[in-house]
Amino acid sequence: MKTALVFGASGQIGAPLLERLNHAGWRVYAVSRQGHSDMPGRHWLRGDLGGMRAGIDGLPKGADAIFSCGPLDLFARWYADAPIRSTRIVAFGSTSAATKHGSDDDDERELARRLLGAEALVFDVAEKRGATATTLRPTLVYGVGRDASLTRIAGMARRWRRFVLPRRSDGLRQPVHVHDLADAALAACTADASHGRSYDLPGGETLPYREMVRRVLASLQPPLPLHELPMAVRAAQARGYARDLTDTAVQRMREDLAFSVEPARLAFGYAPRAFRPQAAMFDVPGAAGG
Repeated sequence: MKTALVFGASGQIGAPLLERLNHAGWRVYAVSRQGHSDMPGRHWLRGDLGGMRAGIDGLPKGADAIFSCGPLDLFARWYADAPIRSTRIVAFGSTSAATKHGSDDDDERELARRLLGAEALVFDVAEKRGATATTLRPTLVYGVGRDASLTRIAGMARRWRRFVLPRRSDGLRQPVHVHDLADAALAACTADASHGRSYDLPGGETLPYREMVRRVLASLQPPLPLHELPMAVRAAQARGYARDLTDTAVQRMREDLAFSVEPARLAFGYAPRAFRPQAAMFDVPGAAGG
């Protein structure tokens, strides 16, 4: 029986990955900040990557594969010091590594720097240990109400009974469902062609930002309207509208953030779904009425 160590196991990508690993017959050591009950083939370990240098009780001495579904920079630092043996590493990062390195926003540039540095560290450590690593870069994630983008938009629309966008919010987007990402992680793990490489993981459909938001609003119960600002953003801000729309945010809505699915498709059969949102995909777990 193969064994897997999964970080971020209770997260929006980690949870469906656990189901796929168990279904495929893997024994899983699942790491989460919260406590969980064991089940056949799955043993939970409690820990936080940010404070993991002191160790986690119950970590196996080795695993056939290690999956990281949480913050890549924290995992990379842990992996560099970890004594655990594994020949296969699959770690999630973000396309922000490519899209935000030239941003006008200092925080966004720092995020890109951390992501790129973390990827380099994972590959370097894996090579020195005779292991093979693959990093996966999702685009705009959605599906289980735990993302910080489309679920936030749906929440704001539910609160205001509408959603407002600046004019010309037509930058291209490729929202990707968490279940497609879990499929990709398991497929990449067993594909020799993916060794030592990074892959962008876009969704299966490319559409303008405005259309993406419109579909989210149309999926809600009841469906909610999308309004575009009838004036320039600065004029709207001066009149007390759109105060949360920073120049950087508006510019990003108008930029194309699109990536090719072909490298991942050729390497491990990646085939993400088109964007067909449903209201439940934007219900925050544990929230009242959600």
